[in-house]
Amino acid sequence: MKFMNEASWDRIARVILGAVLIVVGFGGAVDGTVGTVLGIVGLIPLVTGLAGWCPIYAILNLRTREETHSAA
Repeated sequence: MKFMNEASWDRIARVILGAVLIVVGFGGAVDGTVGTVLGIVGLIPLVTGLAGWCPIYAILNLRTREETHSAA
C-alpha cells in the first residue's frame, strides 16, 4: 500500500512495545498515574504498528519500508 511507511520489522517492534507498555501500565505492575500514562502511551506504538503508518515519519518524510515498484 502506498500510504504505509513502516517496514515489517518496525511494525512488529511497535506492536510488541505497545503491548508491553499497556500490560505494564494497566496490568498492575505500575500503579497510579504512572501506570495509566504508560498504558495510554502504549496505545501509540500499538496503533501505528497495526496500521503500518506513523504520522511522525510522514511529517519528517521518513520511512523504514522500502518502496516497491511494479513492472507494468
